[in-house]
Amino acid sequence: QVQLEESGGGLVEAGGSLRLSCVASGGIFGLGNMGWHRQAPGKQREPVAEITWHGVTDYAVPVKGRFTISRDNAKKTVYLQMNSLKPEDAAVYYCNAQIKDTAYNEYDDYWGRGTQVTVSS
Repeated sequence: QVQLEESGGGLVEAGGSLRLSCVASGGIFGLGNMGWHRQAPGKQREPVAEITWHGVTDYAVPVKGRFTISRDNAKKTVYLQMNSLKPEDAAVYYCNAQIKDTAYNEYDDYWGRGTQVTVSS
């Protein structure tokens, strides 16, 4: 019953900005780290940013200084503010979260379906 749903993807021009959101819903007993990965066609899925419950963040080198990850624990939501977008940022962005399901009472990794980010040049 636990689900992650991304939103906010779309088409932007190089240098533009986009804000992604991901909401966790369902039988959630606990939320751990949340983050974002991305995958471009023909490439491996790669981590983009991660944030702990208390807000400690970590970023992949290619997005450092341009992207900002944040979360609202009350809303069970994680965000990714993407600024100064480059064509190489184009990918499907996936939300990821460590969630303790009330049914299983253990932390598992959950993934959203992904949201497409396209950057034109």
